[in-house]
Amino acid sequence: MSASLAPFEEIAEGIRAELARQDRLREEALALSRQVIRASALSIRATHRQEFAEAERLRVEASQHLRRLHEIVAACPLFSALGYIADAEKEYAEACLTDALIRERPIPRPEELAVPVAPYLNALGEAAGELRRSILDALRRDLLSPCEARLEAMQQIYDFLVTLDFPEALTGGLRRTTDMVRHVLENTRADLTSALRQRKLQQALEALERRLP
Repeated sequence: MSASLAPFEEIAEGIRAELARQDRLREEALALSRQVIRASALSIRATHRQEFAEAERLRVEASQHLRRLHEIVAACPLFSALGYIADAEKEYAEACLTDALIRERPIPRPEELAVPVAPYLNALGEAAGELRRSILDALRRDLLSPCEARLEAMQQIYDFLVTLDFPEALTGGLRRTTDMVRHVLENTRADLTSALRQRKLQQALEALERRLP
């Protein structure tokens, strides 16, 4: 009896060791994803504050954590289906896209960021929301010059996303993100139109005052 059980005990021990390995990797992956998300969020905040060197440093930090995260996924492919992996990829891509859009630089491709298409597309939609934030910040500072270009970028993003009629399983819930972009775009256009009208009215009143004796 004991002889027949010996191979099974070896199999059982191997399974325990493999599960322990996967569990350690899972815990590391979870910690890394949180670090990626945190660094990416701080990078976006730094970009809005025009602290571009700090924003870049944080994106580099996030990319290093993401690289290790991808190594873990390669070592344990089962992890590729974990939601927090895609969340980290999306947040990192959003930080990179937001910086490029606000600074009017070429936006990076998914392969340049080593990010799959689905989280990249959702990050693109989220970056449109960050453009709204940057437009509102500019309006509060009475800076209208960058606003129209950023609104046009938001429109281009929406016009692209709305054409992607693919299953949600492929796009990672993109329909919800696209609806958000449409709502944000409409509100931003209304806010900017109101600000432009107010500026024209103010200029007209100032011109009238200069003509008065």
